[in-house]
Amino acid sequence: MPSRSFRPLGLAALVSAALSLAAQGPVPPLAKQVEHLSVWHGEKVNDPWFWLREKANPEVVAYLNAENAYTEAMTADLKPFSEALYKEMLGRIKQTDLSVPVRRGAFYYYSRTEEGKQYPIQCRRKAAKGGAYDEKAPEEVLLDQNELAKGLKFLGLGGMSVSNDDRTLLFSTDTTGFRQYKLFTKDLATGKVSAALAERVTSSTWASDSRHIFFVTEDDVTKRSNQLWRLDLASGKPELVFEEKDELYGIHVNRTKDRKFLVMESRSTDTWETRYLSAAKPGGAFKVLLPREKGHKYDIEHREGTFYIRTNKDAKNFRLVTAPVATPDPKHWKAFLPHRPEVLLEGMEPFQNFLVVAEKSQGLSQFRFQDLKTGRWQDVRFPESVYAAFPGGTPEYTSKTFRFVYQSMVTPQSIYDCDMGSGKQTLLKQIEVLGGYDKSQYATERLWAPARDGVKVPLSVVYKKGIKRDGTAPLFLYAYGSYGYGQSATFSIPRLSLLDRGMVYVIAHIRGGNEMGEAWHDDGMLMKKMNTFTDFIDSAEFLVKDKWTSKDRLVIEGGSAGGLLMGAVTNLRPDLFKAVHSAVPFVDVMNTMMDASLPLTVGEYLEWGNPNEKAAFDYMRAYSPYDNLKKGAYPAILVTTSFNDSQVMYWEPAKYIAKLRTLKTDPNPLLLRIKMDPAGHGGASGRYDALKDKAFETAWMLKQVGITK
Repeated sequence: MPSRSFRPLGLAALVSAALSLAAQGPVPPLAKQVEHLSVWHGEKVNDPWFWLREKANPEVVAYLNAENAYTEAMTADLKPFSEALYKEMLGRIKQTDLSVPVRRGAFYYYSRTEEGKQYPIQCRRKAAKGGAYDEKAPEEVLLDQNELAKGLKFLGLGGMSVSNDDRTLLFSTDTTGFRQYKLFTKDLATGKVSAALAERVTSSTWASDSRHIFFVTEDDVTKRSNQLWRLDLASGKPELVFEEKDELYGIHVNRTKDRKFLVMESRSTDTWETRYLSAAKPGGAFKVLLPREKGHKYDIEHREGTFYIRTNKDAKNFRLVTAPVATPDPKHWKAFLPHRPEVLLEGMEPFQNFLVVAEKSQGLSQFRFQDLKTGRWQDVRFPESVYAAFPGGTPEYTSKTFRFVYQSMVTPQSIYDCDMGSGKQTLLKQIEVLGGYDKSQYATERLWAPARDGVKVPLSVVYKKGIKRDGTAPLFLYAYGSYGYGQSATFSIPRLSLLDRGMVYVIAHIRGGNEMGEAWHDDGMLMKKMNTFTDFIDSAEFLVKDKWTSKDRLVIEGGSAGGLLMGAVTNLRPDLFKAVHSAVPFVDVMNTMMDASLPLTVGEYLEWGNPNEKAAFDYMRAYSPYDNLKKGAYPAILVTTSFNDSQVMYWEPAKYIAKLRTLKTDPNPLLLRIKMDPAGHGGASGRYDALKDKAFETAWMLKQVGITK
């Protein structure tokens, strides 16, 4: 029988603690300890909080409810401030609004929101003769997510696409937060929605005949996207087309820009492979474009009988080549866009007469387009030195304009169409910030923090003009730093509540992302992962040294893999930070990565390392937040998560909190806030619910630096 520690807290005690906090005063719950031995590389390791993985165990639920009750009691005084912040944030948002319509074939598609409703409504209108948008044309509601969400506490919308004949909608929904999507069709003439066509669907697309659909499903244990199916809606029985057996790979299905080809991609962290099939021949067999080759990453688009191939072969930051559809092998490649070591080629989008490429340099996104008839290249120019820009979605292959989204940390999200012939930019809409937002009162700039090995780490900074550079200003430092996902200097309405109270906000573009190219990711993964954590620490120390803030005014935040970052840097330098918000944090690295049955684990070996190999095991163990907690003083810590999180299981943050409670020697708050109702990795699905959570987290962080109104 497992032994128990001297301070067990059983079900009855947990329930009692949860119910009597008001009478006794806030008392943190202490989870019982149960011996659980694992043997890792010959070493016996005891994890006494392992039992918190038992999701169906009433004691687990009772413990989590007790943590919520404790957090509620400890933050009771925050309620007025949190509610005031919520009203302030909501008051800046135009609640009834309309997206910019986008043309797909004979229709213009858009979404709209209505005040008081949690979810958007997906709509379309028939295009006028000549293709212009006709706001007088009758509106068709494709999906009212508010209607779909009736009686539910969570609704996530997955993929959504309309058949070639414009008659049928294909869409998927998740009602638990576990990213477990069911696939449906809707007859747009009758409004009839089908029964679920499939479950655990992760991507889907139509064939050209508007009768066949292709979709990918995930493994029911590991959640790896591993099977491609074909379904003839007339016969109704799915057929397995392909199964990805290699556990390092996941698959995805889509269509090329011109809708001529179905494309199925198999991807691991460092190796990609593509199969393709004519969308007009859905009964055919997919062909491999280029067989997988270790370290070769490539993706494709199609235009006029030619494949455009973005490849990292002999090109660390990718180059662009073309090849005939009949012979796409490297022998027939023609150079189109050469590799530039200082510029990351992030993507390309071919049109009938133009080609757009998305690039990144010095942490900033850029667009260039070429007139394919004249060969002339033009750059899309942006007005600020620190900004974010993304493709805005231009579905029409024949379009002569390219839509993009532009914003900065002081400029609200703005949607532009760029004429690819003349280069002229037309502002279609800028998100309205209600309440008299004056951009001129704020400033944004780029700083470069010196890392300990001499590398310069870019920092994106925003603040309200007039702050003092004497170390007295509070500062909010955010980072992610994993998977090659770069963080962009975007605008945020809720963030204004921080800036208006004198807080500086900084994004640290640390190694592990791709802000400075593919090598930036390489230098923050596997056996170089420590660079991610030391970059963050060095950035924080730079901001203190340069008198942007001081240690007792510095709060930090990160989520998911960024939550791992929070745990690691807090262990390494607990003296450097005043408060920490760790959202859905990946903190129990060793237990998770040693369990191949858990979602994401095996596929993540190429990002974090395979702990079955001793060298990788030792390296990962040296930074795993849960494994490196020790007796001592820690900053104030707020951990948030969801019981139904599918990406980072709830027990990781729960175990982290339970263990740290037995080790911390300081009086600073240590709080766990867990959504027990359906919610996902990103939290609540409704926009008002999500904003209330943001207001609470903002209020808590501000309180830690003495701001309470």
